[in-house]
Amino acid sequence: MRRTLNDLIGHRIHFIGIGGAGMSGLARIALSYGIEVSGSDAKDSSVVAALRILGAHIDVTHEGHHVDGSNFVVFSTAISDHNPELVRARELGLPILTRAQLLAILMSVSKSIAVAGTHGKTTTSSMLAVALQSCGLDPSFAIGGTITASGSNAHKGTGELFVAEADESDGSFIEYHPFAAIVTNVEHDHVDFFATPEMVTKAFMDFVATINPDGFLIYCNDDPGSKALGKSCSKIATFSYGTDTESDLVVDKIELMAMSSKARVVWRGKSLGKIELHVPGHHNLLNGCAVLAMGMALGLEHSAIIAGLATFQGTGRRFELIGTVHGIRVVDDYGHHPTEIDVTLQAARRYAGDGRVIVIFQPHRYSRTQAFITEFARVLNQADRAILLEVYAASEQTIPGISSQLIVDEMTHGEFIPNFIDATQTLIESAQPGDVIMTLGAGDVSSLAPIIAAGLHKRFSAE
Repeated sequence: MRRTLNDLIGHRIHFIGIGGAGMSGLARIALSYGIEVSGSDAKDSSVVAALRILGAHIDVTHEGHHVDGSNFVVFSTAISDHNPELVRARELGLPILTRAQLLAILMSVSKSIAVAGTHGKTTTSSMLAVALQSCGLDPSFAIGGTITASGSNAHKGTGELFVAEADESDGSFIEYHPFAAIVTNVEHDHVDFFATPEMVTKAFMDFVATINPDGFLIYCNDDPGSKALGKSCSKIATFSYGTDTESDLVVDKIELMAMSSKARVVWRGKSLGKIELHVPGHHNLLNGCAVLAMGMALGLEHSAIIAGLATFQGTGRRFELIGTVHGIRVVDDYGHHPTEIDVTLQAARRYAGDGRVIVIFQPHRYSRTQAFITEFARVLNQADRAILLEVYAASEQTIPGISSQLIVDEMTHGEFIPNFIDATQTLIESAQPGDVIMTLGAGDVSSLAPIIAAGLHKRFSAE
């Protein structure tokens, strides 16, 4: 039976893994509806603390009795099938929802816009939320990252629009049935779930098939996968964007600076002026164009969208400057796929200027590491120095013989230093003014960025 929002209001929802980026956002929106929220997570965090302030009861352990008294239980794909709270929920016969199913329920009462793509969906959905706010629309949103300016990853707005980041990693984005969607790109990833590129393509085709017949798709003409997807759509309206001159929204006269970018934008032959972003990289210009194309397709005033994009200050863990010490800049980034790392390091090179780009990279998942060893080695070789930590397993079992050392073996100047303390100390001791040090990966490598910044401050204070 398909649940509705009315089924949830007045009841208690228990979130297993409530501290995660996606789950915490849904918990925040549920609280905004007056729904009682409880949850659990493996560790305390600022996210958990913020939810407690909003009224959630959260335990920092996973124990079966935590679900007692709940009416619904929600879990993410990061949660093991043997999690004691999930086991207890089944014993009690409680209705169990996946994260995607709950998000679909929350989206269903609004005119929803889903932002999908192998790369860039967090930044693009964040940009879209900020741009729509600039138009005075107050959209609801649920995003897998924190918008820097607001410090939030979710919001229950008063407007009719709902912006949702649509995660393709397990194929569950077919639950959403949005009014409209953006697909930034389509590329092989999540190899633990999609064994072949064709399986990824099929998943995106299934997703696009769920778009409202009266709605539309925004796709990127510069990305082969997204372009093929857009061209295959015959039952809904489509709009394209990119440097390709055949696009509905053409971006040209591109200027890429150290920490910003700008370009001219032309909608179906008519110049809309310049788009200016305070985030670096060609890829972010394309993300901004996706947002502008969405605004045009919705019939919004282009100047308001462009003005909103100019206020966008970035998203947490997306080329996020953690600190500057003695001319050394420490940046943290979520990039964990070769394509993401490639564009991120290109931006880092512009940011560094005459300085060095030094990377400490933690591969995410054994299956992804195994699939992309050569590609990781190639893109990481762009750095002046690259230190690799051991693979972050996430929810996977170790694959015998797969290690970060395999990537280093194919690099010209890579180093394998699996110990966190040794890796950070090596960078702290060897960094020079002008360097850009980047912690890179989707695991817990982000925890090292503030440690490196603090260590650099201590080193140079003592000198």
